[in-house]
Amino acid sequence: MIPVLARTRTGLAAARRGLGCPVVLVPTMGALHEGHRALLRHGQDLCGPNGSVVVSVFVNPFQFGAGEDFDTYPRTLQEDVAVCAEEGVDLVFAPGRGEMYPGEQRITVDPGPMGQALEGASRPGFFTGVLTVVLKLFQLVRPDVAVFGEKDAQQLALVRWMAEDFALGIEVAGVPTVRDPDGLAISSRNRYLSPVERHAALALSAALRAGRGAASAGPAGVLKAAHQVLDAVPALLLDYLALVDPATFEQVAEEATGAALLLVAARVGTTRLIDNTPLTLSAVKPVERHAVDD
Repeated sequence: MIPVLARTRTGLAAARRGLGCPVVLVPTMGALHEGHRALLRHGQDLCGPNGSVVVSVFVNPFQFGAGEDFDTYPRTLQEDVAVCAEEGVDLVFAPGRGEMYPGEQRITVDPGPMGQALEGASRPGFFTGVLTVVLKLFQLVRPDVAVFGEKDAQQLALVRWMAEDFALGIEVAGVPTVRDPDGLAISSRNRYLSPVERHAALALSAALRAGRGAASAGPAGVLKAAHQVLDAVPALLLDYLALVDPATFEQVAEEATGAALLLVAARVGTTRLIDNTPLTLSAVKPVERHAVDD
């Protein structure tokens, strides 16, 4: 099945009228890979036999900061449309910059305090750009459901909050991170890595596994185990390693138990990568002390 390709708002509106419901939107920046295919397949599951899947392909300049890779970010629309055809997508919306931002963007979406931490602290303005373009896409496509990857956990949480706080009536679904056989989380930016850099990047997923394996040692034990892996790879420039409450993205307390999310961001060469894993913290058992006979 060859999807309809809309490059303008007018073309999108015309194609949207012919779509079966529910309409499921998968927002992307293109350069589609196996992780995106997982999103598309989940979208197909959600829309059922009578619904439709829409994929947006737009490299959003508003979420890139100075010195980031906006100009070099891979743009592979022909290949992306072919992937969408293989996955049964009904409509691809691939607007140019002028369609998404026909004039000065005078009003933007404030991500709030959660959007100022972690990725928001490392990339000032990033989540303002993300939420603003996602809200535009929601308004233009008018989906019933939108699908995002859990690799971008903080982004997913903020989009869910936005949909709820603005009463958009859109369900926001998450799809687990897809990994290559060596454990590296699949990302469009992985193509920037040399073989040596890719080997170094494996420390991110290895650190997450080590941290998850130390969940019974409490928050301090989780972070210590993860840091030991990361510190052993000099080629990695660590941005942050954080253990947070998955509902608020605030750092967990020293004695916290229950669900938590371990997140890491690091630079390998010129490539910045992020990853995360959920885990369950258990209470740390006190050390038993035995009396010693005189």
